[in-house]
Amino acid sequence: MLAMLYAIAAYLAGVGALAYAILFVGNLLVPGGLDGPARVAPLQAAGIDLALLVFFALQHSVMARKGFKAWWTRFVPPVVERATYVLAAGACLFVLCVCWQPIEGAVWSVTGPAAATALQAVFWLGWGVLLLATFLLNHFELFGLRQPFVQLMGANLIAPEFRTPFLYRYVRHPIYLGLVMAFWAAPRMTLGHLLFAAGGTAYILIGIWFEERDLVAQFGSRYRAYRDQVGMLFPRPGRRSGSGPAGQG
Repeated sequence: MLAMLYAIAAYLAGVGALAYAILFVGNLLVPGGLDGPARVAPLQAAGIDLALLVFFALQHSVMARKGFKAWWTRFVPPVVERATYVLAAGACLFVLCVCWQPIEGAVWSVTGPAAATALQAVFWLGWGVLLLATFLLNHFELFGLRQPFVQLMGANLIAPEFRTPFLYRYVRHPIYLGLVMAFWAAPRMTLGHLLFAAGGTAYILIGIWFEERDLVAQFGSRYRAYRDQVGMLFPRPGRRSGSGPAGQG
């Protein structure tokens, strides 16, 4: 029961941080949005922002690796390992947003109402794709709630299956696709926003490399075949796979 309560708290914290990040990237409601007024000199801001991106990337990647999990679960009960990861990721994401230093200067600015509305639609579509993709896998397992719930019920977790629900038939990483859409779909792209989008996309590509290495180790030739047939972030015209992993993202 304590593990379940801890997982619920971690889930709420992680989802809350994600909601804050959505508002931050969209410059909505929260103070000091991604494209807010500059507070420090551009070079200083760039150095702080790069450090924040690296800080988040290291936490997100290192804690997801099997070797770290094997060491980490010597101290943290395995049943709440994922919840702890979600809690740490949410904390790092919140710090990134709150401490981010905007850099002024427009890279592009879309003033046409139709084009600006279209970009805003892509922005929200990206977050929608991300959310849908988590439920196509197992949202509550991905966010660390299912593990303690299953234990509380006296059952065992089922090993990940190899399948391609909906979006996963067209792209291997729809969660990351949603993030890329949300990062770049900006009617006004400032220098700070460009740094955030480029840094976030670079991390996504690096993260995919590590993640796919783990998936090949887990699923072997089945994942290699899936990787050959289905695009990483964008659909390949005329090609689609009928089976894929239910544990990526």
